[in-house]
Amino acid sequence: MARKPLDYEELNENVKKVRYAVRGELYLRASELQKEGKKIIFTNVGNPHALGQKPLTFGRQVVALCQAPFLLDDPHVGLMFPADAIARAKHYLAMTPGGLGAYSDSRGIPGIRKEVADFIHKRDGYPTDPELIYLTDGASQGVMQILNTIIRNERDGILVPVPQYPLYSASISLYGGSLVPYYLEEEANWSLDFVNIRQTVAEARSKGITVRAMVIINPGNPTGQCLSEANIKEVLQFCYHENLVLLADEVYQQNIFQDERPFISARKVMFDMGPPLSRELQLVSFHTVSKGNWGECGQRGGYFEMTNLPPKTVDEIYKVASISLSPNVPGQIFMGVMINPPKPGDVSYPKFTAESKYVHESLRRRARMMTDGFNSCRNVVCNFTEGAMYSFPQIRLPPRAIEAAKRAGKAPDVFYCLKLLEATGISTVPGSGFGQKEGVFHLRTTILPAEEDFPAIMSSFKKFNDSFMEQYEGYSRM
Repeated sequence: MARKPLDYEELNENVKKVRYAVRGELYLRASELQKEGKKIIFTNVGNPHALGQKPLTFGRQVVALCQAPFLLDDPHVGLMFPADAIARAKHYLAMTPGGLGAYSDSRGIPGIRKEVADFIHKRDGYPTDPELIYLTDGASQGVMQILNTIIRNERDGILVPVPQYPLYSASISLYGGSLVPYYLEEEANWSLDFVNIRQTVAEARSKGITVRAMVIINPGNPTGQCLSEANIKEVLQFCYHENLVLLADEVYQQNIFQDERPFISARKVMFDMGPPLSRELQLVSFHTVSKGNWGECGQRGGYFEMTNLPPKTVDEIYKVASISLSPNVPGQIFMGVMINPPKPGDVSYPKFTAESKYVHESLRRRARMMTDGFNSCRNVVCNFTEGAMYSFPQIRLPPRAIEAAKRAGKAPDVFYCLKLLEATGISTVPGSGFGQKEGVFHLRTTILPAEEDFPAIMSSFKKFNDSFMEQYEGYSRM
């Protein structure tokens, strides 16, 4: 019988090359155990509400009223919703004549793109054009759209930090390009080593790869580091001199858990540096409603902003965006509320501020508890989570554990994480899913479990880890 087009052997080879560890083997096994009745703590993905984070009230009130505009006609609506939420819902409904059930402009609602432009202007001190801002179904969709635009064939390379968020490796595989990894220096708090980066680019070019773009993730995922202004200047100068597009993944810009390195956008640093760099370097920046204090992952709201891209290129990006007709409209409204929240004097401001502060301060405490917990364990070392919402400890596996993993047909860190899952119900992601140096092993976990559960979770991890190390005759850390 002839093979059919959707038989496995006949599929697009690029699809078969895709790997996405965040929802990979560990997640699937965890799901099986959950069906069997085992309590599973899913720390494999940055999904705050799934782990108990409460939604910020104001955004939900506004979107609820937009979803059900007949509530605005109820004479008692003022008893159920605050006046500023009612006013904001009317504001957004005026931008969407067909309501939330109608397509919007393929680039997103013009009025919300204007609000995003105002947010960026206020944040960076430099104005931007709403026509260069596209709203997307989460930041991931925007990243994929831009990578699809940049990658022409398998000889086009994208510089990606390793460890990296597998969105990048998966998308580059899907679009038929080449991932060019540059390794972050764990011993120096996951800093960028430009000697190494230059060597990486030279090696790629020697193999016939045209390096076309560089990705930075700031704050880092999975590594949790925050880039200093000096780091970002180096990145910008490097991209300018090497003629690379800079893709700035800045989705965790609200998630900062220390005071030494506040978030500063690549765009602000670029404009501070002035011409010719500020006029010539091509930059695309990404943001989302899924992270920060909002954590609205399921709403799928995001945007990207283009700087110094030629008008004809912007037209081509618009053409591709038009294929999907419209980003989801509720997600766009969430983006509007996130970047334009209640202000001092608004009736919802005290509650919004209190809720946001509670989320942020709790995450800050959890970042410290998780780092300290890992560092108290035998053969585990972990840099502090300065930002984002992940911890990426190095697990120093004994030789006998590595041999046992090989016999089981597993990568050593996958072997460790599966044992951890079976023993404790803690579902993590092996470091190999993000990339790591040869012979070095990690796992990634979110810092998102409920704060009151942290002592029990870290105690459970420590008990498992110490037993594992004892079983495989691990060595004590120096």
